[in-house]
Amino acid sequence: MEQYTARDIQVLGELEAVRLRPGMYIGGVDQRGLHHLVNEIVDNSIDEAMAGYCDRIEVTIHKDRRVTVADNGRGIPTEIHPSTKVSAVETVMTTLHSGAKFGGQSYKVCGGLHGVGAAVVNALSAWFKVEVRREGKLYRQEYQCGVPLSPVTVIGDADGNGTSVTFLPDKEIFGKLDYDFDSLAQFFREMAYLNKGVEISFQDEQHDRELTFYFEGGIVSFVRHLNRKRPKLHPRPIHISGMVDSTMVEAAIQYNEGFTESTFSFANCVNTSDGGTHLTGFRAALTRALNDYARKYKLLKENEPNLSGDDVREGLSAIISVKLTEPQFEGQTKRRLGNPDVKNQVESIATEGMMRYLEEHPQEAKTIVEKCLNAAQAREAARKARELVIKKATIDSETLPGKLADCSERNPALRELYLVEGPSAGGSAKQGRERHFQAILPLRGKILNVEKAAPSKMLAHDEIRAIIAALGIGTGSELNLSKLRYHRVIIMTDADVDGSHIRTLLLTFFFRYMAGLIENGHLYIAQPPLYRIKKGKEQFWVYSENEKEELVAKLGDKNLELQRYKGLGEMNPEQLWETTMDPKSRKTLQVIIEDAMKAGEIIEMLMGDAVPPRKAFIQARARQAKNLDV
Repeated sequence: MEQYTARDIQVLGELEAVRLRPGMYIGGVDQRGLHHLVNEIVDNSIDEAMAGYCDRIEVTIHKDRRVTVADNGRGIPTEIHPSTKVSAVETVMTTLHSGAKFGGQSYKVCGGLHGVGAAVVNALSAWFKVEVRREGKLYRQEYQCGVPLSPVTVIGDADGNGTSVTFLPDKEIFGKLDYDFDSLAQFFREMAYLNKGVEISFQDEQHDRELTFYFEGGIVSFVRHLNRKRPKLHPRPIHISGMVDSTMVEAAIQYNEGFTESTFSFANCVNTSDGGTHLTGFRAALTRALNDYARKYKLLKENEPNLSGDDVREGLSAIISVKLTEPQFEGQTKRRLGNPDVKNQVESIATEGMMRYLEEHPQEAKTIVEKCLNAAQAREAARKARELVIKKATIDSETLPGKLADCSERNPALRELYLVEGPSAGGSAKQGRERHFQAILPLRGKILNVEKAAPSKMLAHDEIRAIIAALGIGTGSELNLSKLRYHRVIIMTDADVDGSHIRTLLLTFFFRYMAGLIENGHLYIAQPPLYRIKKGKEQFWVYSENEKEELVAKLGDKNLELQRYKGLGEMNPEQLWETTMDPKSRKTLQVIIEDAMKAGEIIEMLMGDAVPPRKAFIQARARQAKNLDV
């Protein structure tokens, strides 16, 4: 047996640990991790803006893929730090959990509280430079893989104050340095909305693109942006703001004629995509205010039940933003706010502000309440429809419109459900599957576009009812993932235009009514092959046009046999199993929600009622389309 002694215990320096396990600090080394580096440095400038010392931030992606973030804040202090015995600049850039955001004196409100941002970016950069303009001097220090190349030095005089950071992410860690302009721009746009009066300039020199964001209206402009393509119930967003103790609460609200809710919450400019106490307080306030108003003015009869949270949030677009001194985020990802006292603070301010608006705008108030009442009636109809679906969900497959072919495995974690386009492909899938753990639900035709339909209409659609019954988890606010019958749900459609449309319709349904299924990693897209290429007795399955061209060139045989698969039904059961269903050889894509706001906007544009935005989107990308089967 090998000896295990103290010598086997490896102690890494802080920045060595970051380079060895970057995913622990930035989530991964893919494009999202690359963007995380940029956002971490921008967050420091945003904290200066929230402190009231910065009103301009410039972000530049250079042609050589270096990134520069410059602001006109106070500049990082340059004097010697009493504990580290080196410059405060070097301390911040090389030491985890260092910074001015812990004690609450220099930064009363900030988003970056863990003190790992700049140091992590430095550690993961092949080259890193910081320049500080402070007290009339320009200071500079450069680093390589997080290690200082020289002390902080004065290189000249400077006007004004500010900090400029330039870094080149390490290609040995990230591979290709491929930034997505639109994704980064979305983050900068959000920051500009949340900090009215702050200008954020973004330039990509390689692709010659540039945007500048500046919003005097703040989150009111944010809500206008969310509702820009939707018919509004009232012309101006409702703006609510106030302060309780040291917590600043701000909300902007506007209803539209649609059925989906678009509410986004922020704490100290951090997008809390998993919500938290501030969102809970806001939703409670909205429900309470609308019920109190409806009762007071007899819009809701005495014998009628109160409006539910779902009723008052149908067609709602809202931003809730809180700024507080000691936010309690859950983990480094900061996706949920946990401060218990914030719930009551937000609820108090939002209830008072909403009641004031309703009293001062009786016509708009009546319109909003009537929409909520209509939603309540539709909810009751949907409840009855849902109960019928659940009753059928005892899963007698003969009663299911989609003719579910279930599997014998009883452990949901081991079960898979294939949602298959059409009866022909469904037949092949049923014959080719592994009956022990794979279930098949064929879908007839294209399902309902739920983006344009009320929930009651959605629940009346046969194919959607079949999906809901098969999964067993309900929809919307009643979603219960503990009852999920299959932990892997796989969309399997043809590789043609109709197949793409059906896949988009299904993704729209899951995003709007079963988002938890996606968020918990249960939804996948099957990747059937486009071609079968035969060379003598050898055969190859090809999944893209580029892959086909490369393989044909590699094989270099004029007598190759190529078969293009336009539909799953063209494959026999054995081929479908081998290429698309066998866990050992199949290719699947896991569906994730990287940016809920952006995803919602794209779905609304592609699947909503407004035609001009969709037409513009198609025209702008027409030249990128290849091999369309139309």
